[in-house]
Amino acid sequence: MPIYDYIYGTVDKNSNTLYENSVKRKEESPNVVHLTHLTTPESIYHLRLGFAYLASKPYSSVWYFWLLWPVTLWSMVLTKIYRRTFVVERNRFDQIRLQTWAIPKYRVQYCLKRQKESINNMIEEAVLEAEEKGASALSLGGEELNRYGEVYVKNHPQLKVKLVDGSSLAVAVLLNSIPKGTTQVLLRGNLTKVAFAVTVALCQKGIQVIVLREDEYEKLDKSFGTKSEDNLVISKSYSSCKVWLVGDDLTEEEQRKATEGTLFIPFSQFPPKKLRKDCFYHTTPAM
Repeated sequence: MPIYDYIYGTVDKNSNTLYENSVKRKEESPNVVHLTHLTTPESIYHLRLGFAYLASKPYSSVWYFWLLWPVTLWSMVLTKIYRRTFVVERNRFDQIRLQTWAIPKYRVQYCLKRQKESINNMIEEAVLEAEEKGASALSLGGEELNRYGEVYVKNHPQLKVKLVDGSSLAVAVLLNSIPKGTTQVLLRGNLTKVAFAVTVALCQKGIQVIVLREDEYEKLDKSFGTKSEDNLVISKSYSSCKVWLVGDDLTEEEQRKATEGTLFIPFSQFPPKKLRKDCFYHTTPAM
């Protein structure tokens, strides 16, 4: 309640009653749940719990984060203790209620094998909680962790909540991010579900997809059901392409081999480090 209302005596007498009644109100069940996780210790400030305006600048940092290190340290301790998902955002669009739930794990923990079981258990608990609350859909990712939710469907065949990974939307965004008139692209990084789908779509459009490794070529070649694989080629040259589709495995050395003016378009959840000032970096696929 604004302090000036107390100072000037303009407090509404019904304010306290209204607040108490709102607290007693039954919690609304979501129709759709988006499951996410923390990225870095400072990412808590990008949530509504922190500074909402920073949400428009993901992966960014500001100087005063250093002043907040005691709060950051406390939040890290809290994520160690609190081993359940928590609601970070609630939205309503007409009759559709959406909620965003966060898993108290950081990006680096997703890369550690010893954390795999713990993270999967948290996700499974979130899926069952969403099912209990009557949610119709839950979005998640994690091919390496749970094969985009396939593990939970097999463990709980009676699930009514639909598990979606958003890969179809990510593919559409990536295809629209490629400049018109492009005739060839270079594909680098870990091959994911999105990478396979984008490759197939580009080859069917007549755009040549270049890969650098034979094992990547063989994996992609098997995913084709038509003769569009003629547009899938192997090359050892980095300089032939001005458009790169990049994933998590892109190295700094490879970035330095790109020609001036190259456009990097990430198909991973996290963008590559911007090493080149003479190149262009697209944002990660998002609506």
